[in-house]
Amino acid sequence: ADAINKITKDRQKKVAIIKGNGELSEIHIGKLLRQIKESYYIGPFTLDSVAKDPNGTLNALEKYDLAIISKPTEKFSDEEKQVLDQFIMNGGKTLWLVDQVAADMDSLYNQAGATLAYPRDLNLNDMFFKYGFRINPDLVKDENGSPIKLATGEQGSATQYQDFIWKFAPLVQPSSQHPIVKNLGGIKFDFASPIDTLKNGIKKTVLLQSSQYSKTIGTPSEINLNIVTEKTTPADYANKGNINLSVLLEGSFHSAFENRVLPFKESSFQAKGKPTKMIVVADGDIARNQLDKNMMPVELGYDQRTGNLYDNKDFMMNCVNYLLDDTGLINIRSKDVELPLLDKEKVYENYTTTQFITIGLPILILL
Repeated sequence: ADAINKITKDRQKKVAIIKGNGELSEIHIGKLLRQIKESYYIGPFTLDSVAKDPNGTLNALEKYDLAIISKPTEKFSDEEKQVLDQFIMNGGKTLWLVDQVAADMDSLYNQAGATLAYPRDLNLNDMFFKYGFRINPDLVKDENGSPIKLATGEQGSATQYQDFIWKFAPLVQPSSQHPIVKNLGGIKFDFASPIDTLKNGIKKTVLLQSSQYSKTIGTPSEINLNIVTEKTTPADYANKGNINLSVLLEGSFHSAFENRVLPFKESSFQAKGKPTKMIVVADGDIARNQLDKNMMPVELGYDQRTGNLYDNKDFMMNCVNYLLDDTGLINIRSKDVELPLLDKEKVYENYTTTQFITIGLPILILL
């Protein structure tokens, strides 16, 4: 169905990959870009030109239908925020993949086996608050984590690798019946943060949540590999689980710069926007693919250390399809296929007849 869709439909929608604020490099989201490119036009869009010509940058961005902001690590200026804000007000769709806490697996593989996780200030909080959500600078620790291989025993020839559960990489099993996540398998997160939703007249749908045995850890705090041996009980997670990790927002948003002095003059400024959609994921690494030994991207969702394949790619593509109103593909992906089984007792009673109908009759018809 996907192939027929690509052949019969002209590529019309355009996707902008926002750059300029320390986002993931192209090789780290290479598999996602390649997948998007099969159905839509795609192009990098740098916000650096905002400083010289903000209105020109905004006009150029408005030619796109969707903007993907994947794991920014540097602060956004007020001018850059106004450009993104007005893109949203004019009906532009956005996919936010935001890490509110600075913590990476790579920084854990050192002599101490520890790293410091600290809040990351992207200067986006006021904008998100106005749209109706907040990403808290905490980490989600989930008993339903992803497997991780760690060396145990003495160093050298006696080193053995053992599987542990890494609680800071929640393995989320979607429970929502929304077409974006319906029928998807496990989706792997890495150092995710909790999302709070605020009442403001925008329709909000929680797409992904941590398990009931999860809780938040405040930052700054030390993350240590020794946590894999920690013993816990369900009582540790009483009334704490099911933390929002991804939310879909739909409606007419109010500008973050409503009733405020504008960072740059804009004649067509809109305080209330056209109906649009945005998806927020509180983890920048959800779209990140690993690199093999030749520094080439491996399949999105494939973990080379454990050999497991997660459904991150399908989730990301469903998000893009849904934001671009391509619901046909999503509905096909999330279709329920039920195989009716034969009644064993009836078959046993009429064995010869059943055998003739199921095997003999088709052969006779073919002959």
